[in-house]
Amino acid sequence: MSTQDKVIAIIAEQAVLEPSDVTLDSTLEDLGIDSLGLVESIFAIEEEFDITIPFNANEPEKSDFDISNVAAIIAGIDTLISEK
Repeated sequence: MSTQDKVIAIIAEQAVLEPSDVTLDSTLEDLGIDSLGLVESIFAIEEEFDITIPFNANEPEKSDFDISNVAAIIAGIDTLISEK
C-alpha cells in the first residue's frame, strides 16, 4: 500500500468515511474532521510511518506542516519520510 493510500485510509477512518470518499482536494473541514480528529489523525500517521509531524495543535497557524488539504498532508509526510 502506498503512502498516499495509507494516509487516505487513516483520514477516512477519522472522518468515518470510505477511503473512496476522500479526494486529494478534500480539506479536513470538508470531511468533517474537527481539531480532536486532526490530532488523532496525526498520531495515527506518526505511528504508521514512524515519523514526528511538526504540528502544534494549540497553534496550528504557526505550524510548518501544511494541512490545507489531503494532497498537502501527503506531500508533507513524503518529505518527512525522505528526511528520516
